[in-house]
Amino acid sequence: MTTPVVGWTDHVARARLHVVTGKGGTGKTTVAAALAIALATGGKRVLLAEVEGRQGIAQLFDTQPLPYEEQRIASAPGGGEVRALHVDAEAALLDYLSMFYNLGIAGRTLRRMGAIDFATTLAPGLRDVLLTGKIKETVGRTGENGRHLYDAVVLDAPPTGRIVKFLDVTRAMADLAKVGPVKGQSEGVVRLLHSDDTAVHLVTLLEEMPVRETLEAVADLDGADLRPGAAIVNRVRPPRLPARSVTPAAGGRVDASRVRAGLVAAGLELTEDVVDGLVAETVEHAIRVQAETTAREQLAESDLPALELPDLTDGIDVAALYELAEIMVEQGVR
Repeated sequence: MTTPVVGWTDHVARARLHVVTGKGGTGKTTVAAALAIALATGGKRVLLAEVEGRQGIAQLFDTQPLPYEEQRIASAPGGGEVRALHVDAEAALLDYLSMFYNLGIAGRTLRRMGAIDFATTLAPGLRDVLLTGKIKETVGRTGENGRHLYDAVVLDAPPTGRIVKFLDVTRAMADLAKVGPVKGQSEGVVRLLHSDDTAVHLVTLLEEMPVRETLEAVADLDGADLRPGAAIVNRVRPPRLPARSVTPAAGGRVDASRVRAGLVAAGLELTEDVVDGLVAETVEHAIRVQAETTAREQLAESDLPALELPDLTDGIDVAALYELAEIMVEQGVR
């Protein structure tokens, strides 16, 4: 059996762009937000960015929808700061026109004409090029002192099914710009995303489908020369049975009379129907624990460092994000 690499490795810690992806429903936006707080712990400044147009960050932090500008959204223990950015493709294109061609007014005219929608419809990959280009700009931005403005950037990225296409679209569309500043910018995006400065973290649950999709995404990332970071296992539930009891219980071998005797010894007199229900739940729990053990072993075969986050039964709010961030720090996130 393969042993998982637990915790945040030095290799992952060196990354400056942390891309968070995962199958829909695994909680990738929650994990991305908690990761941003964890990385900001100890006085760092971190940018948390999203590109899917869902305003998921604003919903998590219970704020107004984010504009296309970076704004402080949370503080972190030790004096750190998390800023948030909702990246809009249209606004990113206007940024490009202003930055490279000094076409600020002309760009706004193009927007009124609908030319931007036309351009991104004509070349669908262009939208992702604009989004990744903006992320690259935030990673490389420096302040007056010449140091990077952000110690790290966390990107709540598209799901695993399209993460490789999203990250590699700039290289795929390189022929759109043969020369000039846009070509230079595109080459910079490719260099960043294919370097050790970028780590792609995969959020999963200990369930068959998310684990299978995670392993497929790892293979696709490797094939595209992109760097998988950590496997982040979300909503982990603790086993309630001793390890030696799981296999027999999963096979239905639960002694109802012993369960009843134990309950009586604890001062609980329950009806036979209730005891039978408890026995059935015990069997279901043991089957789930076995399935989760198998899923964990399959994940370990990827050789990725692994973090585990608990299932927070009270739901996710801002306090829960800080709780998850603290757990990440305890597992080595820095």
